[in-house]
Order: sequence, then structure tokens, then C-alpha cells
Amino acid sequence: MSTHVPRLFAGLVDDAAVFPPGSASLPDAVAAHRGHRAAWYADLVGPLLVPASAVDDDALDGMAGGVVGLIGDTGINGLPAALSLLAENRITARQVEVAVARRGEDPQPGLTELLKLAEPWGLDVYAEIPLTFGLLGALDTVAEARAAGLPVAAKFRTGGLAAELFPTPVELAAVICACRDRDLPFKLTAGLHHAVRHLDPETGFTHHGFGNVLAATLAAAEGAEVDAVAALLAATDPLPLVEQARSRRDDPRPLWVGFGSCSVREPLTDLIRLGLVNGGYEA
Repeated sequence: MSTHVPRLFAGLVDDAAVFPPGSASLPDAVAAHRGHRAAWYADLVGPLLVPASAVDDDALDGMAGGVVGLIGDTGINGLPAALSLLAENRITARQVEVAVARRGEDPQPGLTELLKLAEPWGLDVYAEIPLTFGLLGALDTVAEARAAGLPVAAKFRTGGLAAELFPTPVELAAVICACRDRDLPFKLTAGLHHAVRHLDPETGFTHHGFGNVLAATLAAAEGAEVDAVAALLAATDPLPLVEQARSRRDDPRPLWVGFGSCSVREPLTDLIRLGLVNGGYEA
């Protein structure tokens, strides 16, 4: 572990450079990811996230020996073929992430299919569950599968191109506490561009801050109830968030596995500016 990146932030940011709004080409993303892996802040960075739709022999040229996270943008049934092609090209898939339902749909059928397919894979699986109908039942199903030994966890969307894709602080707090109550790790995706909750002047959407989520998760892991967790998620003053994180810098991060970001350097810059990571990166 680098002395620059405290244990609390290890693997916090997966490299989602090929996804919007960054939308880098896969060759450019691979080259940039190699740079991240060789940099002083490498311990902050998780795997390069690759969409299943981009997995073909031409696209994978030059990636042999690499480690990626596979995003199932072609659906659950498209995952086995993509995983096979990665293996044929000597690329290691560390994790699979896929939506099990659209908003308003029952997540149970998709979860059943995913869990059935995932049993022989032997890698971490993240089931993206909509924050709508059937959520708590789906969390129960995931928690039961995990307790039975399957390395499956939950994933939630915290942003996007529509207002309804941004959960309120209370909604997100309730989900965090629900995962805490089930001893269930979770990942987040979309919208977490900066450390502190903020309004995007271009879209008018208020984005969650990853520093808010970290502070809220730390509090939840210590037994805080939904209202206290929601207050941390809603905070726009960085001071209480920084205090929560600084006092636990040397501890492993509970519950929250991390999030994907189309820019690794944006969250890194915020962590440096808040005094939570020390290093030589020039913003």
C-alpha cells in the first residue's frame, strides 16, 4: 500500500474512462489506465471497466495480461460470451456488473438468472438493482446468496441523464442502512464526480458527493440511523465529511466497495484539495 493513499481510499475509484461523459476510445483508455497503474496514486484505482459490447478480438488487441471489470451493457445473457472472449485473449475479469431490471420492473427474475449463471464464474458479481419496486426483496435475495458463499453484492445508480436517476439523500441513506443491516457490500455508479454534494449548473441536477457517501457509510457502519446518514449525504460543508474520513484513514472501508468514474483524476484532485490524500499530483 502506498504511503500516499490511505487504506480507507484503497480501490475507491474504478476507471470508467470509456463510459459517458468521458467516452474515451478503448485504446486510449487502456493506455491511460496503464499510466494510472504506474502512478503514485495507483492504490486509489480499481480495474478498467469495459462494456461487454466492446469485447471483440480487435478491441482487445494489446490488452493481454490486463485486469478489467466487465459491465454487462448487453444484458445478463451476453456475459458468458464476453467472459470467454476475455479469457481467450488472456485478460482477467476481476468483476462483473450488470443491471437485473429496469426501473419499475420486478428485479427477482433477473437476479435469479444472474445468480444461476454466476455460480461457476468465481469472480465478484455486482447486481445493479433499481431503487424502485422490489428493492428490499432483491437485497434479501442477494444477501442470502452471499451468505451461501456466492461472491455477489449490490450496485445502485446515483445519477444519470434524468432527475429520477438521482436518489434523494433520504432514499440513498435508506439503501445504505438496508445494506448495513444485511451485511451486504455495495457499489455505486454515475453522478459521483466530486467529493462534496453540489449543483451542476449545466444540467440543474444536484449530484451526490463521494465524500458525503463515504462519511455516511462510515456513520451507518457504526449504527447511525437513516436520518443521521441522510444528513451527511445532504451536507454541502466539507468539514464534517473530512473529519469523518480523516479519523479513519488507516481503517479498511466498510460496506462501500467504491464507484466508477470516467475521470480518475477528478476525485483524486478533490481528495488532495481536502487534505485526505498526500502526493505529487499536479491538478
